[in-house]
Amino acid sequence: MDAKISDKSTTVIETPRSQLFNRLKEQSFISSSGMEQLSPVVKSFLAGSVSGICSTVLFQPLDLIKTRIQLAVNICPGQSSGMITMLQNVVQKEKVRGLWKGTAPSLLRCVPGIGVYFSSIHILQSKFGSHTNPVVSMVIGGTARSVASLTTLPFTVLKTRYESGQFKYKSMGRGFIIIFKTEGIRGLYSGLSPTLLRDVPFSGLYYMFYSQLKEITRNTVETHYPQALHFTCGVAAGIMASLITQPADVIKTHMQLYPTKFGRIKKAIQYIYQKDSLAGFWRGIVPRALRRTLMATMAWTIYEEIIKSCGLKN
Repeated sequence: MDAKISDKSTTVIETPRSQLFNRLKEQSFISSSGMEQLSPVVKSFLAGSVSGICSTVLFQPLDLIKTRIQLAVNICPGQSSGMITMLQNVVQKEKVRGLWKGTAPSLLRCVPGIGVYFSSIHILQSKFGSHTNPVVSMVIGGTARSVASLTTLPFTVLKTRYESGQFKYKSMGRGFIIIFKTEGIRGLYSGLSPTLLRDVPFSGLYYMFYSQLKEITRNTVETHYPQALHFTCGVAAGIMASLITQPADVIKTHMQLYPTKFGRIKKAIQYIYQKDSLAGFWRGIVPRALRRTLMATMAWTIYEEIIKSCGLKN
């Protein structure tokens, strides 16, 4: 009897967290087929997808406003197309919910796209190691984004057309059918070149700046709130990458909305320059920089917290 009491007294004094974990195990929520048994690549994909849902829904209005600003010179030449003016116009004509037009195709694009991006990052990191030089970091980020962009480009085309307000597709499925019937497979992949020219450098630059800034601050700044420090590094990296890649985003928008008119990058560049000179290549920079910066920063912050809890990161 005494031995039994001794066993019980030395067995476990469980914390609430360990009690919850053990209960989940007993109820088979966490088992050999559960999260702990998933491969690191699958964990990275799921963590990226979850972070993609949060960041996409939250910052969708900025993407819509950016698209409208870039097209304003074609639709309403001579009218003011500032960020606040465009925001007011959308709310007046389409109500507040109009700011989230295109959310469904954005989710279809971003959720798997961000999942593929982060799982690709994980695979490449495991090959090169976690501590890499700036050039390798840029290659990792750019390669991962290339894979994600090629996978999700048809959803990007549909999202851009939804947000423009010029295409009245009754549903996403109907939109895909119309594009495929009228423009073929090329229509679904319109704007491929400028998309890659925009996304690959952005992600390469972002990942390079982000990883290097994290490395610098890790060695020079002491903090009890690493998440806040990582968020700051992400914001700085996003702003720099957005400024460099903005012209490619404007070209991409024109090619995806008017694929027959702008079949080649050269034609889109000439048109934008003739309409609005060099300033035309920077239309929508504020909402895009805000969205890309905050979206990427939030995605990385959430992703790193999730993979840390999954045991992928110390």
